[in-house]
Amino acid sequence: MDLMTLLGLIVGFAAIIGGMIFEGGHLGSITQATAAVIVFGGTAGAVLVSFPAATIRLGLKNLKKAFFNSGTNPAALIEQILDCSAIARKEGLLSLEAKIEESKDPFYKKGLQLIIDGTEPEVVRSILEVDIDNSEEQGINSAKVFEAAGSYSPTIGIIGAVLGLIHVMSNLADPSKLGAGIAVAFVATVYGVGAANLVLLPIANKIKIKIKQESVLKEMLIEGFIGLSEGENPRLLSEKLEGYLTEVEKARRRAA
Repeated sequence: MDLMTLLGLIVGFAAIIGGMIFEGGHLGSITQATAAVIVFGGTAGAVLVSFPAATIRLGLKNLKKAFFNSGTNPAALIEQILDCSAIARKEGLLSLEAKIEESKDPFYKKGLQLIIDGTEPEVVRSILEVDIDNSEEQGINSAKVFEAAGSYSPTIGIIGAVLGLIHVMSNLADPSKLGAGIAVAFVATVYGVGAANLVLLPIANKIKIKIKQESVLKEMLIEGFIGLSEGENPRLLSEKLEGYLTEVEKARRRAA
């Protein structure tokens, strides 16, 4: 679980709702089904028009990245590469065949298989970098689904506000209907702006960060595979790969 995402949502909503309650308001005053249908339905429609189905599906799949960490331990990956390096230096690259099935990561399997097959290091780098670029591009596009939703929802909220005011103006002769129309007008704006700035745009940003982190780990693996292929000294290889870690990860690895 990514606690920062959960904490951020809790703090954000608590601050806004708490502030409203402190001023004497109540939740019922911002609970409007009509406003919700206009804002969230309209935003969903705009997103469906903007992106291909495959990108939207990937966006929904990658939504979990905002709430959960990948579970991949960079330091453990380094140790895995160094273990392969030690075996390869003693028994040769072909002895690493058994290591392929020990990992569930398709990228890791692909890179290790290329090395075992005797592929030239620069060719390995080229093949895997194309994989990284393509994966990152698709991941960023999937985050743009939420980014686009965040840009549409405030405008849809304004549309909801205008519709509410139109309803008010058309019922000026009946004061009993004015309150509902005005409520929809203001609540629709709150829904649109709140959804964009508290949920959609932050989630898009978090997904982009997670995608970039995954790309950095893959770049680290490429350096590890190249080091394996060239028979690089494990100690030097360890120093090189450690450069891809954050300062916190480096400290944890050295303390382990």
